[in-house]
Amino acid sequence: MKLRQATINDLAAIMTIINQAKAYFKSQGINQWQDGYPNEISIVNDIHRKESYVLEENNEILATVMISCAGESNYNHIDGKWLQDDKYLVIHRIAIRNDQKGNGLAKIILDEACKLFDLPSIRIDTHEDNLSMQRFLAKYGFSYCGIIYLENKDTRLAYEKIINK
Repeated sequence: MKLRQATINDLAAIMTIINQAKAYFKSQGINQWQDGYPNEISIVNDIHRKESYVLEENNEILATVMISCAGESNYNHIDGKWLQDDKYLVIHRIAIRNDQKGNGLAKIILDEACKLFDLPSIRIDTHEDNLSMQRFLAKYGFSYCGIIYLENKDTRLAYEKIINK
């Protein structure tokens, strides 16, 4: 398996996976990604900023993720405390193809992201109802740091993990 930067040619596969995730959230009563976001425009912007990645095996896209080392403005204020104040890797919009869930792909994505970027920590946030992501983050060694506020005033649970190199 290989984590690589996405290209515009990957857009259809990425959107299929994103739409599967939206349907899953809706079926679970999770009010995340139910307002039209993320959409093709946000993914195309990620691709142009070189922040969209896909996990691929045998030329088949299994998962998608947005990875940035440019920081996240929503993380500037937290009701809580981050583990460290240095630069960090941001993970957003991680989604696994339905037929690949439960195969450890989220862990592979984060492991590969840590290899690609030499930063002291990873920060990620999730919806309070997204219990499967919260369980994954705890299992992967993330610490709950507090609550952040999105631009639209929605709240998210914020997590950070120190990367041991």
